[in-house]
Amino acid sequence: MFGLSEIAIILIVVILVFGAKKLPELARSAGKSARILKAEAKAMREEKEREEARRAAAQPPQVLHGEVVPPDAVPPTVRQARTQDTDASSQRRV
Repeated sequence: MFGLSEIAIILIVVILVFGAKKLPELARSAGKSARILKAEAKAMREEKEREEARRAAAQPPQVLHGEVVPPDAVPPTVRQARTQDTDASSQRRV
C-alpha cells in the first residue's frame, strides 16, 4: 500500500500543517472519535439483533402442506383442535 518513504512524507506534511504541539491533542481526539464510532456501531448491531429476535418470536411457524412438523412447534390450541377433529371424523365412520 504505502512504502516507508510515502509515510515519512505524509508525517512531515502533517507536522508542518498542524505543528508538533498539536499532534498529541489531534491523536487523542481521533482516538475518542474512533471509540465513539465503534460504540455506536455496536449499539446499532445489537439493536438490529434484538429487533430480529422480536420479529422471529412474534411470527408463528409457517408450515407448507405435506411438511412434517415436530409436535413442539404446533401451539397446544391447534393440537387440541386437530385431535377433536380427528376424533369426530373417526366416530362418523363407525
